[in-house]
Amino acid sequence: MRKVPTLRQERALLASGARLVAGMDEVGRGALAGPVSVGVVVVDATTRTGPKGVADSKLLTPGAREAIAPAVRRWAVAWGVGHAGPAEIDELGIIAALRTAGRRALAQVRQVCGDVDVVVLDGKHNWLSTPALDLFAAADAPEDDVPEPAVRTLIKADMTCTSVAAASVLAKVERDAILVELAQRHPQYAWDQNKGYSAKAHMDALGLHGPTPQHRRSWNLPGTAASVG
Repeated sequence: MRKVPTLRQERALLASGARLVAGMDEVGRGALAGPVSVGVVVVDATTRTGPKGVADSKLLTPGAREAIAPAVRRWAVAWGVGHAGPAEIDELGIIAALRTAGRRALAQVRQVCGDVDVVVLDGKHNWLSTPALDLFAAADAPEDDVPEPAVRTLIKADMTCTSVAAASVLAKVERDAILVELAQRHPQYAWDQNKGYSAKAHMDALGLHGPTPQHRRSWNLPGTAASVG
């Protein structure tokens, strides 16, 4: 039986003094094409139990994700989805690109509810906070002079924390829609089906046609000697 995520972690942080707690998750990190996308969902002390059916986006069908996304948006105190495109991934590297996308998502929620106190981040690596020693600090600096929130990493947070699961759903829905739109421009790669990941049809098309501007060219891609517009 699938475990249902709860607000236990978020409520503990709120009880310890946080005013706003955000769940954050990324999608598209391992794809070969398209952006990396980061979702964020904010809750506060008045937030009630999440919409029925919220779960890690990987456990839901595309139809279930799309059906539940509007309820998630209504339920959240604030929400946002930030993206970093393939050119930014090539220039900055995937970790700094994740940080960029996460900051863009936080900038969206900041317009609604102000600064978030704590971010619950899925996984064990804090890719959101600026590293103490960062050789790319100038390129990776925040776009606005705002304090960074505290970050709490939690393995499998997307399965146990409602806000993180909700963030993963919104990020997945938005990124999937982007790849479906991009597939109309480059139909040979079947992005509407594989969403930029290394499915056979995608790999075969890369070998035959080479990469597009939507591919992460710094990665080890088949057909990188060729390119299409």
